[in-house]
Amino acid sequence: MIVAEQKPLNEIKSMLKGCKKVLAVGCGTCVTVCFAGGKQEVGILSASLRMSTDLDGEAVNIDETMVQRQCEKEYNAPLEADLEQYDAILSLGCGVGVQSLAQQFPGKRILPALNTKFMGYPAEHGVWEERCQGCGNCVLHITGGICPVSRCPKSLFNGPCGGSQSGICEVDEETECAWHRICENQLNLGLFDEMMEIQPAKDWSSARDGGHRRIVREDVRIPHDGKA
Repeated sequence: MIVAEQKPLNEIKSMLKGCKKVLAVGCGTCVTVCFAGGKQEVGILSASLRMSTDLDGEAVNIDETMVQRQCEKEYNAPLEADLEQYDAILSLGCGVGVQSLAQQFPGKRILPALNTKFMGYPAEHGVWEERCQGCGNCVLHITGGICPVSRCPKSLFNGPCGGSQSGICEVDEETECAWHRICENQLNLGLFDEMMEIQPAKDWSSARDGGHRRIVREDVRIPHDGKA
């Protein structure tokens, strides 16, 4: 899931300068699960902004609503009917949601209330840990289901560095060495011998370093104007 966290209140207030009426829009998927942009968070943030801007003598009228997924235009479509009355939309969605709203409603200012952090895993209640960077070339089949790109601070591909001690990463004493886990998993699976095969340097052209990425599935794509 995409993990995000709310921006500081003062930063959000600064984005609202000059706005008199704003629509705060939450998202019912990833950011709801990580308690950043669900219905409850929309309500709390809106109330905080109303009180804070009122105390500053620059009261902002803030309405609240939710959509199931801000990243899909079909779910955002019902917003269009009332947008004319608002100076801006305050999105409590991930960065993809913000950009989706901006593309769908080019005449309306879209403001991000959240900082999108990473694709993560709920390690425990209230704790999320990065698990994937979307590098475009998955190697989990040879690393025991542990991602060395996202979970090793150095993104090493051929074993732990010299700084790893007793299964703990040298970068952070509270972080388990990813390669310690990889080796343990492969040993338990009876696949430890595969660790002896040297992996080539990673081709980062499939990751974000290769520029803007796009996937096209012609088998499910809907032709436009009779053309694929």
